[in-house]
Amino acid sequence: MSRAAAARTLGELVDRAAEALGSREAVVFGSERRSFAQVRDDVIRTAKGFLALGVQPGEHVMLFMPNGLEWIHAFYGLARIGAVLVPINTRFRTVDLDYVLGQSEATTLVIAREFGGVDYLAMVRELVPEIDHAAEGLASARFPQLRRVVVLGDTAPAGAHDWARLLASGEHVAGAALRSREQAVDPAAPALMLYTSGTTGSPKGAMHSHAMIRTVADGANRLGITSRDAILLFLPLFHSMGLYLGGMLFLVAGARLVLMDRFDAGGALERIERDRVTLLLGFDTHYFDLLEHPAFRTRDHSSVRLGMVPAGAASVEPIARRVNRELCRSFSGYGSSECGTGIALTFIDAPEDERCLGSGFPMPGYSYQTRDAETGRPTPPNVPGELWVRGYGVMLGYYGKSEETAKAFDVDRWFRTGDIAVIDADGFLRYAGRYKDMLKVGGENVDPTEVEAFLEGHPNIAQVKLVGVPDARLGEALVACVIPREGRGISIEDVRAFCTGKIASFKMPRRVVTMDTFPMTTTGKVQRAVLREEVMRRQA
Repeated sequence: MSRAAAARTLGELVDRAAEALGSREAVVFGSERRSFAQVRDDVIRTAKGFLALGVQPGEHVMLFMPNGLEWIHAFYGLARIGAVLVPINTRFRTVDLDYVLGQSEATTLVIAREFGGVDYLAMVRELVPEIDHAAEGLASARFPQLRRVVVLGDTAPAGAHDWARLLASGEHVAGAALRSREQAVDPAAPALMLYTSGTTGSPKGAMHSHAMIRTVADGANRLGITSRDAILLFLPLFHSMGLYLGGMLFLVAGARLVLMDRFDAGGALERIERDRVTLLLGFDTHYFDLLEHPAFRTRDHSSVRLGMVPAGAASVEPIARRVNRELCRSFSGYGSSECGTGIALTFIDAPEDERCLGSGFPMPGYSYQTRDAETGRPTPPNVPGELWVRGYGVMLGYYGKSEETAKAFDVDRWFRTGDIAVIDADGFLRYAGRYKDMLKVGGENVDPTEVEAFLEGHPNIAQVKLVGVPDARLGEALVACVIPREGRGISIEDVRAFCTGKIASFKMPRRVVTMDTFPMTTTGKVQRAVLREEVMRRQA
C-alpha cells in the first residue's frame, strides 16, 4: 500500500504518490504513458491554469468530456485550489446540460469539442451563444453565474478558452500563490458533486468531501491492491465506480491505470494482453461482451487476477460464475452516487457463492440496515427491505436541494438509498435492485432480475430483460425482451413451455419481444425505462 493513502486532501494524494513512486508508470492512455511524477507536474500545471482563469475556492467547475489525461489533471488540479468538480454524463444532450448547468451554478464549463460523433461544442453554443462573440469575459444571459468555457484542444470560440491557452496562462502563476491556495483547502469541504441518474425526479448533485480517499484506501486494503497491480478502466470517470476504483485507486495504491475513453471488448482484450492488466472493473454486460468476443480465446489474459462484478441481482449470477471459471476471481461491492463506492465489499478469499451472489460486508466506518419501506421499522435478518446507510463517506447533501436532503436522512444521519437489500445475521449484504424496478402483477411483487436469471437458462436465449407494461386487469403485464442466441429463434410459446411448472404463473411473461441489442447507459447498465418505451412503441 502506498503511503499516499494517508493523504488528507486530493492534492496531497497526488504529491505523496509522486514522492513515493516518482518515475514509475502511473497512467497509460492510448500511446501516452505518464509517470507518477509527470502526473503531479501535469496536475500542478492545470491547477495554475485554473488559478490564472480566476477560479475561486468553492466554485463549481463542470466537466463534460470523456475519459482522458485531461480529466484526471482537471479533477486533481481543481481539488488543489479548493474548487468543486462537477462531472456529467457524456450521454447528456442539450436539455440535460441546460438543467445541470443551471442547477449546479457552475462558474466554469470544460468540454470536449466532440466525442463519438457528438458535437459538444454545438450543444454549448445553443445554450450559450455568447461564446462566439464575447471578446472580454463571458456574460451568459441564460446562466448568469457562468463566467468561463474551456474547450479541449488548441482552438476555441472568441468567448471561450482552449486547453492549451489555459495551461500557458498558468505558467505565469507563482508557486507561492498555488501553495497558499493548497494550504487553505479544508478536507471536510466539498470537492466533488456527482449527479444522480434522475430516475426519481430531476438529477440531484450529491456532494462529497476529500474523505473519499479513506474509502478508496480501505477498499484497496481489503482487495490487496498494490503497486504491482495494473487497473484497466473503461468505465467513465464521471461514474462513481470509475472515479473511486480507477481514478483514485491508482494513486492510493500506487498501481498503474490503463485508461480507455470508452468500452470496446476487442480493444480491452488487447490492452489486457499488452499492459499485463491485473484488475478489471465492469458490469455484467461488459464481461458478457469480453467472454463472447472472438479474441477472448486468442488473447493472453492470464495476468488478470481480480474482476469487479457488482452482484446481488439474480440475473448477474450466471456471468459472475463464468468470470470465475473462464477469466479470474470476481469480487463484488455496493455503492452509489450518494454513498460513494466501497460501502461494502466482498473478501477476495470468500467462497464463490458470496462473491457471485452478494455485495459483501461493511467497510470500516460504515453501518447499514434494512427497513420496511412503508413503516421505516428495521426488518429482521434475511428479510428484504429498503437499505439505509450511515458513515463518514455518505454525501454531505444534495446541492441546492435542502428539502430533498432532509427527506433522504433521518435525525441520526441514516441515509435512505431507495435500494432493496437483504442482510443476514452476520451482516452480509445482498443488493437486490431498486424499489422502482419492482414490478406489480395482479397485486404480486415480481423481481425482474429473478425471472431474468431463470429465463437465461433457456438454450435459445443469450440475454433477457423484463419490463412491465400497463394492463387493465393485472395492473402490469410482463414482457420479456430477448436477444436470441445466434441462429436461433424464441417465441412466447417457447417461453411459456420453459416456465410452466417451474416458476409462479404471475412471474411468467405474457409476451416476447426480440431485439438485437438493449439500450445501455455509458456504464453498461440496461436502461429499463427506454426499453419499456420501445416495447410500448412496438405494441401501439
